[in-house]
Amino acid sequence: MNELPVIAGDAELAIAEDLVKQHVADLVDALNEGAREKAARIIASLPFERAVEVFDQPGLDGPGELISSLPTPHAASILSAMSADRAADVFRELDPPSRNALLEAVDADARQAVVRILGYPGNSAGAIMTTEFVSVPSNWTVGRTLDHIRKVERTRETVYAIYVTDPKSGKLARSVGLRRLVVSDPSSLVVDVAQRTKPIAVSPLADRERVAHLISKYDLLAVPVIENGHVIGIVTVDDIMDAILEATTEDVQKFGGVEALDEPYMKIGFFGMFRKRAGWLLVLFLSEMLTATAMQGYQTELEKAIVLTLFIPLIMSSGGNSGSQATSLIIRALALREIGLADWWRIAAREIPTGLALGTVLGIVAVCRIVAWQYLGLYDYGPFWPLVALTVGAALVGIVTFGTLAGSMLPFLLKALRFDPASASAPFVATLVDVSGLVIYFSVALIILRGTML
Repeated sequence: MNELPVIAGDAELAIAEDLVKQHVADLVDALNEGAREKAARIIASLPFERAVEVFDQPGLDGPGELISSLPTPHAASILSAMSADRAADVFRELDPPSRNALLEAVDADARQAVVRILGYPGNSAGAIMTTEFVSVPSNWTVGRTLDHIRKVERTRETVYAIYVTDPKSGKLARSVGLRRLVVSDPSSLVVDVAQRTKPIAVSPLADRERVAHLISKYDLLAVPVIENGHVIGIVTVDDIMDAILEATTEDVQKFGGVEALDEPYMKIGFFGMFRKRAGWLLVLFLSEMLTATAMQGYQTELEKAIVLTLFIPLIMSSGGNSGSQATSLIIRALALREIGLADWWRIAAREIPTGLALGTVLGIVAVCRIVAWQYLGLYDYGPFWPLVALTVGAALVGIVTFGTLAGSMLPFLLKALRFDPASASAPFVATLVDVSGLVIYFSVALIILRGTML
């Protein structure tokens, strides 16, 4: 492990004395705003328990870098005292040599818990669970259970619920809330006051979205993670909120045509930001070249009816906007599990008439605009202006309908191919609809204007 010198001077000691009186979330904000070297010196001068609280906060920027700046024994002590899930997050940020060195230095129990959590995929329940929970055998009384909670409370992240296990097999049998225990007769068996329904639980490989769905549906504060019937950890509501916020941020960034940022915006350097944005932008640019190819195919028609070029931006933007609307709605519905892959045909059946209705409204507005400009003398669209208006109106109906359908189906296609539906970003859908929209526009023009302008 590469250790950086962290010598806290009088200034850092004074700052630490002031910060230690603040709420830990405000303390973390103050550390995030300063330089990393200064933040490391302040952390080194904090009381041990306060330093543990700081590293336990998910909002702390670069915890791996900060923990690496501390002497190995001090860093190992902090990691051993942290909640296992947060310690695992810190270890994920370390390079292999530093990670291995610190793992060897932390105590055996902490090492076992962290290694177990690190063994699960990053988007799974096992990766965000904490191994610090309270479980008791079903033959314990309420009084004995409360005594046990008092003894272990400081070593547990939360005591939202107590998990009742079979005394022989150790498998999860029931769960009981702390409030229920407090108001129950101390001589009663804990299994008798526990809820009668089967506990809501997930496997360690369940994805974060499923855990969030269960917490929301059943109004839970924590969900047990079970393996072969045994509780190996719990996912708390605050953990899942942090995880979903991170996942939602990544989805929003992808939806905007940007590779997901792994650091706060202001912490990413110029070249890092360039690399995150250039790839998608280049792909979209190359895709947009198909638009020029499509227009070249209709060069003759454009030369004969130059007035049609006036409405190309209108046509392209309308199709792209309708596609982006549909994509946004479907991606969110998929994320919330309101719909599944098997529902694609139902979505298509809803979006086609919706696209027709929206396209009709836009088409009518476009026709009215052309008629108004012609009669008011603001622009002369030529002797065949009624046919031009009809062409634009009909094309908008077709393009908006196609854009709506394409935007709603693309997330299903990506999900079926095991890609992230968020990759069906608005720019990507807009590019697809731009090219197809031109083909639809000029095809409609050839049908309506044949024998007149074309």
